[in-house]
Amino acid sequence: MTGIVVVSHSRALAHAAVDLATQMVRDGGPRVEIAAGLSDTELGTDATAISEAIDRAMDDQGVVVLMDLGSAILSAEMALEFLDPDVAEKVTLSAAPLVEGLVGAVVTAASGADRARVAAEAEVASEAKAAQLTG
Repeated sequence: MTGIVVVSHSRALAHAAVDLATQMVRDGGPRVEIAAGLSDTELGTDATAISEAIDRAMDDQGVVVLMDLGSAILSAEMALEFLDPDVAEKVTLSAAPLVEGLVGAVVTAASGADRARVAAEAEVASEAKAAQLTG
């Protein structure tokens, strides 16, 4: 099952988003790892923590990484450089919005979808909200 890593500047935000998303699946959901905050109270991201979370979440289908803000993207990109190239090629960094994307990713991964499908569903997750607001 495709693994998922949540990268956020805020550990509390990451845990809340994961709690919300994992409630959308009953049993047997994907492995979701968090690399967030520099401590429980200090905001920031850490490329080493992200690479370690990717290693923990990795399986035969790979990992999708969702990030919150600008420097989280930079840290995630740097984390890929810390990984063995064979592992790094199985990682997709997603441009999805963190909360909506995470819900879409978790539900899709729980169905056994491959990494490309999980990433695609994460990235279109906000379209339902946009349609609701414009419809």
